[in-house]
This record gives sequence, structure tokens and C-alpha cells, in this order.
Amino acid sequence: MELKQNVIIKIEKDSIAEELGIEAGDILLAVNGQSVKDVFDYRYLIQDEYVELTIRTINGEEYIAEIEKEEHEDIGIIFESGLMDNAKSCKNKCIFCFIDQLPKGMRKSLYFKDDDSRLSFLQGNYVTLTNMSEEDINHIIFYHLSPINVSIHTTDLELRKKMLKNPRADKVLDVMKTLANAGIEMNLQVVLCRGINDGKILDKTIEDCAAFFPHAKSMSVVPIGLTKYRENLYTMIPFDKQESKKVIAQVEYWQKKFKKNLGTSFVFLSDEFYLKAEYPLPDCADYEDFTQYENGVGMLSLLKQEFEQALKKYQYQFPKQKQNIVSVATGEAAYDLIQKLCNKVMKYCTMWKINVYKIHNDFFGDEITVSGLLTGQDIIKQLTGKELGSYLLLPESLLRNDTTMLLDDIEIEDIEKALNIPIKITKNTGETLLCNLLDLEENK
Repeated sequence: MELKQNVIIKIEKDSIAEELGIEAGDILLAVNGQSVKDVFDYRYLIQDEYVELTIRTINGEEYIAEIEKEEHEDIGIIFESGLMDNAKSCKNKCIFCFIDQLPKGMRKSLYFKDDDSRLSFLQGNYVTLTNMSEEDINHIIFYHLSPINVSIHTTDLELRKKMLKNPRADKVLDVMKTLANAGIEMNLQVVLCRGINDGKILDKTIEDCAAFFPHAKSMSVVPIGLTKYRENLYTMIPFDKQESKKVIAQVEYWQKKFKKNLGTSFVFLSDEFYLKAEYPLPDCADYEDFTQYENGVGMLSLLKQEFEQALKKYQYQFPKQKQNIVSVATGEAAYDLIQKLCNKVMKYCTMWKINVYKIHNDFFGDEITVSGLLTGQDIIKQLTGKELGSYLLLPESLLRNDTTMLLDDIEIEDIEKALNIPIKITKNTGETLLCNLLDLEENK
């Protein structure tokens, strides 16, 4: 039976596929007589100047489309699944898994745990390497899917088996060695659990991982996210101010050592540790090329730098006489920084009032403070009756999978109706934030 993922949903205008009469609803059966496992097979097989596509039409008829084209020229077919295969699900039962901490009754897709190296390459997802067959490893090497992101957590292999609850979890260093020998680059991640994989165990993990440099490009350390839905799960203690200070001091020791010996800090902490410790955020230069940005490493420092650069860039376009009130809603983690940035704007624009509202995460609980995990219901509840002004700014990180939907299935339109105010979705850059605050057109 053909994979649903090989169903064609769109043909690009003026493309080779359109010229050949291939239509949405048709199914790709083979390329050059070979079956297509995933998008990497497809891209590899269509590179040649002469290509044969075996197509089954929506009416069930099969034919071969012969194509002569430039080498590497795209054919113009868009498939129902970007991966063109089912994503591999995770077989671990990690003691820190965030998905296990979701309440019941949310939409089904939120409970799917992927552990697919192809999604690591395409989307930046982290994989544990425990669910990979030899064929999967060879697939990565053959197509040189690099870099991939690896959830390492610890190199104490017995502990790793316990943390992931998977007897195969002790093979991670062997797999990493195979990938490194094949020239595959890796970005590594440690979800730090207090009293479990921290302290001396973290030292060992950092040192062991750095031994893979330069194939191991970077490593991030992020604290476990704890929701209030942890009944019958492994007992965890959140990082407090003092423990966060210890982690920072520990990682800074390794950063100085690596900077001297490797020319890079190699290991980086997520913003949450600095916020918990009540320390200033590091300068942007300390994050080097922001390799671990999507993992919450350096996000706030970069936002601050971009915003301050934008203040200088747009200062002659600031509204001088126009009076206005606008609002921003953000999670607790980013609140202090956003408030400081908005105060700077109001010094330039004295007729402009910006209300910054801190949204507490009632849905997931006190320990979840990032904006990306806020829900529509919390935003509506906590902003009802507040002075919101002309429009409300919400961060793009709230939205799921290129939709206008938040985690709890509430749409942006629902929030607009409930609060009776237009909403602007703001990308996570300082320049976009400033332009949206002041209703300026962003210079491209």
C-alpha cells in the first residue's frame, strides 16, 4: 500500500510537473524505478538531467512521466508530508519528558513523541539516538544529514539507561563515534535534572562530549521543565537561585578551559539559569554563533541587542506628536527585559504609552515561565478588564506549526474577540518588536 505521505497536494505554477500534467491528488510510486522512502531519497533521485517518475493518478491509472531538465532543477511537486514518511516515534520513557507532563484532553498531535534524525536535520528537533537502526545510521551518513541535534543528557551510561528507561541508551557514544568518523556534525543537549545528572556527573558529560570536538560543535545545558501535572511521575526538584548559581559557576569553568584549548566555549547555558540566579544575561559575543538559539540559549541577549540597534536605526521615524496606547503580553521569564526595552521607547516617544503585562502560566503551573508555553485561556483571563489601547502584541512563539492556534486550541481570533482588540503577532527579533510597538514599517 502506498504511503499517504507520497500523495501530491500541490503543483507549483509554471513548473515541470505542471507542464507534464501531474495533478494534486496523484501519488508518486517511484523515481527511476526505485521506491521513495523519504524526502531525502526523493531529492537525491531527482538530481539527474533525465528522470522517470511513476505516477498513479487520482483515477487509479498508472503512467511514467519522462523528464529532461537541468541537473538539480526542481520538478515542482509538493507532497502531503514534508518528510514523505511517517516520523519515527520515541520508545524512551524519559523521567524528564515534557509530553508526559501534559494534562489529558489536549489535541492528539501534542502527545506524539518524535525521535527522528531526519526531523533533527530538517527542523532542529533533538534525538536520543536510542531508537535508530543500523539502516537509519547509514541513511544519515549516505545523505550526510549534518548537523543533527542529539539529546545526550549524561555520558554515565548506566545512569542514561535509567533516565531514558531504555536498555539501549548506553550505545550513544558508539553511535556518536560512528557519526563523527563519517564527518557528521552534532549539536548536543543536556536536560539538567537537579540531584540526578548535575554536579560531578555533568562535569563528566561535558568533558566526554568535548572529546568529540569539532564534530560535536556545541552543547547546551537547559533545566528540566516541570508542569503541575506530574502525578505518578519521577520526583523532581526545580532549580532555585542558589543551585542555578552553582550550575553557572560550573559551566563557566569549562567555558574558560575550552576557550583556551579549543577556541570556543563549546558548552552554553539556557537563559533560564541566569534568570533564576538573578544574574545579568551574558553579552551576545559570549554565545558566539548562537548555534543553540532555538534551545533558549541567548535568546534574550540577542533580543536586547537587536532592539537597541533598532532604536538607533529607526529613531528619525519615531512618532513625535501622535498619542497612542499599546500593550504587550509576555511570559514571566522575559517580562523584566521587555519592560526595560519598552521604557526606553517611551523616553523617545513621550506621547506613546506601552503597557507590558506579565502572564502567569496558570495552565501549566508556577515553574513554566517561557512565553512559548502560554495558553489562550490564561491570556484572556489575565488581560480582561486591563487597559490595552489600540492593539496587543503577542510573541510568535505562542503559535503552533505555522497556524494561528495556541497550545490550548484557542485561536488568535478568539483572543481578539474576547478582549475586543486587534492583535499583532511579533517575530522573535528586536527590530520587529520595536516596529510593531510603534506601528512602523520594518525596513527589509
